[in-house]
Amino acid sequence: MKRVLFLFCCGVILLAVPAMAQNMPKMKEFRIERGMSEQAKACINCHKAENPGLFADWTMSRHASANITCLDCHQADPADKDVIKEHFKQYERSDTQWGRPEYKVPIATAVTPKDCSRCHPDEVKQYARSKHANTNSIVWKIDPWMRKGMNNAAERQSGCLTCHGTALKLDDKGNLDAATWPNVGVGRINMDGSFGSCTSCHTRHRFSVAEARRPQACGQCHLGPDHPQIEIFTESKHGAIYDSFGESYNWDAAPGTWTAGVDYRGPTCASCHMSGTGPVMTTHDVTERLSWELQAPLTVRPQDFKPLPAQNDWKVERDKMKAVCTQCHTNTWVDNHYVKLDKVVANYNDIYFKPAKAMLDELYAKGLITKEGFFDERPEVEFYELWHHEGRRARMGAAMMAPDYAWWHGFYECKHRFNHFREMVEEHLKSGEKFPLWQPYPGSGGDTTPPAALNLQ
Repeated sequence: MKRVLFLFCCGVILLAVPAMAQNMPKMKEFRIERGMSEQAKACINCHKAENPGLFADWTMSRHASANITCLDCHQADPADKDVIKEHFKQYERSDTQWGRPEYKVPIATAVTPKDCSRCHPDEVKQYARSKHANTNSIVWKIDPWMRKGMNNAAERQSGCLTCHGTALKLDDKGNLDAATWPNVGVGRINMDGSFGSCTSCHTRHRFSVAEARRPQACGQCHLGPDHPQIEIFTESKHGAIYDSFGESYNWDAAPGTWTAGVDYRGPTCASCHMSGTGPVMTTHDVTERLSWELQAPLTVRPQDFKPLPAQNDWKVERDKMKAVCTQCHTNTWVDNHYVKLDKVVANYNDIYFKPAKAMLDELYAKGLITKEGFFDERPEVEFYELWHHEGRRARMGAAMMAPDYAWWHGFYECKHRFNHFREMVEEHLKSGEKFPLWQPYPGSGGDTTPPAALNLQ
């Protein structure tokens, strides 16, 4: 009886094997069968072998689905300034079937907004007028670190310029200079005259709209003591909702269709500042929808921000943002939020920034500190951090409804900074003693000449 049962079970297992095999997942293979040039096929197959991660990202992209290949983005005119000479050696290789002369095409490694504009003209026009694209111009106009040469090339390249963007150039061998590349800074200065890098938010080679919609895309740069938007977002109710329900959001909705209450419950950075919702159109200009320049030393309306005056009316832009907010909130809630924000701005401007700036100016006027450098005397550092650190946190915390940042990381710290600043200023004004000059200043000696493409001279 046991032998009969054993044979029966074996028969069942053998019968099940073919069925199980039919349901086993098969290895996915991307087959190049669609109409594309032989050169394009060579690029894809070569990268498939040598850069499998890059290839896999591309295969999962909308570009691949639309038959957009490497050459559609990277092919250059032979006369273009950014043609990479090193890549021509790929067509002289004997260890791969794709390294033959007939596949030779000029390639630009860095894909620029100008390249992307061939298919995305509206997005590139919007991006070109934004603070993102022009962030290099802004920092060269207002930031003492750059203008006064108070940090060196190594510090800039590893820090500031990673987010703000380098000025790309080729070395004497015709390859991208290591001092400027790799870089996907949001305000990168490209050799074709365009500013920015779309891959700051839509990373290579997936170029995912879902990725750009998540707060982590913005949090790569918007974090830390001076502009902690990602930390502020995390503390806010919006961030708490995202943490709880974010995995259920429909991140892959088509551009322009991502809808509050349908595709997501609580907003992300993109929902408020870029995505289309209700009557408000999608934009790649993050300067829109703003009614205050909260990152500026003295808070002003966007059109009054001298480094990059907005070409719009702050009242119109505030109404746009309100229309975004009212997709989830009542008019009373939204209106009262802006009443509170406006009071916060006036509080910061009148109680902290303006008096501190007047004291700093008096020190300069009486020769108690010098204007040659910056950060090389204590009052300059204290004043800088008052607006660049605590002052920003207070204003941005209030704007994004994060009370801990508005108070404990913001105005509470403003009070301490202001009191220490005032105490030492009054002491030196009374005694007439000059402040010690920190010299030589560590890590100084950075180039004080702005990139020529910015036309700032």
